Amino acid sequence: MAASIPGLSDLVDPDVRDRVAAFLTGVETELLVAVTSPDPLIDEAAAHLVRAGGKRFRPLTVSLCAQLGDPSRPELLTAAVLMELTHLATLYHDDVMDEAPLRRGAASANSRWSNRIAVYVGDFLLARAAELAASLGEEAVRLQASTLAQLVRGQLAETVGPRGGDPIRHHLQVVEDKTASLIATSARFGGLFSGLPGHHVRTLAEYGTAIGIAFQLSDDLLDIASETAQSGKTPGTDLREGVPTLPVLYVLSDPSTGGPRLRELLSKGPLTDDGEHAEALGLLRESAALKQARETVHGYAEAARRSAGTLPAGPARRALEQLCEYIADRTG
Repeated sequence: MAASIPGLSDLVDPDVRDRVAAFLTGVETELLVAVTSPDPLIDEAAAHLVRAGGKRFRPLTVSLCAQLGDPSRPELLTAAVLMELTHLATLYHDDVMDEAPLRRGAASANSRWSNRIAVYVGDFLLARAAELAASLGEEAVRLQASTLAQLVRGQLAETVGPRGGDPIRHHLQVVEDKTASLIATSARFGGLFSGLPGHHVRTLAEYGTAIGIAFQLSDDLLDIASETAQSGKTPGTDLREGVPTLPVLYVLSDPSTGGPRLRELLSKGPLTDDGEHAEALGLLRESAALKQARETVHGYAEAARRSAGTLPAGPARRALEQLCEYIADRTG
């Protein structure tokens, strides 16, 4: 687990930690099996992002939620792999749309091969995920399909923008649809395939939605606040690319959360000039908007903790609660 989310290994019960760590090791092995193809090009390109690593937050969520039931059931590993494959497929597609040269510190698939190949490989991963879902039964197929539909809605909404609506509400809905939907389904799968009753499975889905939103928002804040690139990318990348994260939207929506100079800089869109980029990053770090965004993260983390608090008491529930604390604390 320590390899997935640094620091979390110090927070959870040792038995839970060891079981989850073993589970995630199994996920890595099965991911490589799942992306294997007799075609050398597909085989290499499909394994590209798997080998690049990542937080594996979705498999982690499956395993942590499964600790409430029987975490040894083999269906759980399959469910975790299918959720990570679905996530990886969206990364291949996102890199094409964003024309991203790098992903997880390595050349993106589209820059290494081509946009077309990256799209096809993303489709291949979705097909493999669908195969795995089919092996788990009708409920898994339905959940994976509805989750993917929600994710695509979020991607479309992000692409077209708020269309005259509240940009902050629009942004939070995009985060829920694009990111939290997969994490909510991962939590649901963890409960479902560990044998929990339906009401606990539904609670885990609520937990997954809230912790998923907090997780994505905290990553966005780390892009601004972290000097050590905890988010996995160079600090200020979103500013340089003109990605409107929550603190930026707070500044642009409310003059009191940022001074006139910061609003002027952020209104320009992508900040490709090094001087302006450094100035905006410094001002944003000192702004009330960053504090407000942190409070928003804490609110979602607290909502997730309240959901977890209704589950059966014990080390498994405590691990879910401590994940909430970790995500809230990592942004300061």
